[in-house]
Amino acid sequence: MNDLEPAIGTRIPAAALIRLARPAQWSKSAFCLLGPFYGLRDLLRTGGDAMAIAQAAIVTAVAFALASSACYVINDIVDREADRLHPRKRTRPIASGQVPVKIAMVYAAALTAGGLASLVLLPEPMRWWTALALIAHVANVLLYSAWLKHVAIADVMSLALGFVLRMMGGCAAIGIEPTVWLLNVTFFLSMFLAFGKRLGERRVLLAAQVGKPLAGGEGLAVAHRKVQKAYSDAFLQMAVVVTGVMTLGTYALYVQSRPEAPVLGFNLLWLTILPATFGLFRAITALDSGLFDDPTELAWKDRAFQLAGALFVALTLGVAIVEDKLPGRHTDPSPNGVAAIATPEQILSARPEPTDRSSI
Repeated sequence: MNDLEPAIGTRIPAAALIRLARPAQWSKSAFCLLGPFYGLRDLLRTGGDAMAIAQAAIVTAVAFALASSACYVINDIVDREADRLHPRKRTRPIASGQVPVKIAMVYAAALTAGGLASLVLLPEPMRWWTALALIAHVANVLLYSAWLKHVAIADVMSLALGFVLRMMGGCAAIGIEPTVWLLNVTFFLSMFLAFGKRLGERRVLLAAQVGKPLAGGEGLAVAHRKVQKAYSDAFLQMAVVVTGVMTLGTYALYVQSRPEAPVLGFNLLWLTILPATFGLFRAITALDSGLFDDPTELAWKDRAFQLAGALFVALTLGVAIVEDKLPGRHTDPSPNGVAAIATPEQILSARPEPTDRSSI
């Protein structure tokens, strides 16, 4: 038994188990809501039930949150020795010895089972597709923990894939197919978050090493995560900026592809680019300064970032409501949209002939 682990029979504090699940990271499950968010209007036009759609979206977000917590537990088990070298992560329940490894493994299995079990609340056709996305997400994290996190570039792509699978799970839950627009924006945003995490880790650890010898400018960053040796400050800064610009550029092209609404003489959806730009560059500034070691922390710690996110959502909904009331806006939406709608029968039969679908 590791001398940091509690003795057999020692009572484990409930607070330690809650911390081990990392509820603060559940905000990442908001990616499950992207498909329902952009597809809601067309689903309602084709006879969808708003309450059923909302329930399916929430159930999926909860399922992915539970499964993600299980993945964090597994990752903490694997990383417990390295976490003890980190100024903040050394206080995590497993690294600090509050929760023994065997209990943590049972806890991870229970969280995974809970996530899968919650999917029974989804309609029969959607349940299995969503479960497939959830299982793929867990498998991706296991592969990341066992191998990919030690391989440069593959590590950040694996992290990004986790966000993409969340989005695809949300789409599957309500029977919509993500188009290239949604996939591209989600992927580049996810790559931005993943590279941002690496840059944030480096900044926080270098700040903790002030006054100590820096081993090639890496020091604790490499000791904590060996893949950091393959990255330089210059590369990570460039990667964060490039993926951030790609995210904004892809979203801007999506906005441009939308049929212009004849309101105030321009496409009102363009207004959403303003808070999106502010939020993204706010994240870059915070990460580069070492304020956070994970960009998702801004969602619940940074007030300015929260306001930008709320404004983005409010503007998107407002534009959708305004456009919906304009004459001639109730025809089939443009094929350049974010999510193409498909009925459960179309998903199951997968017939080669053209199907009746709409898109946002």
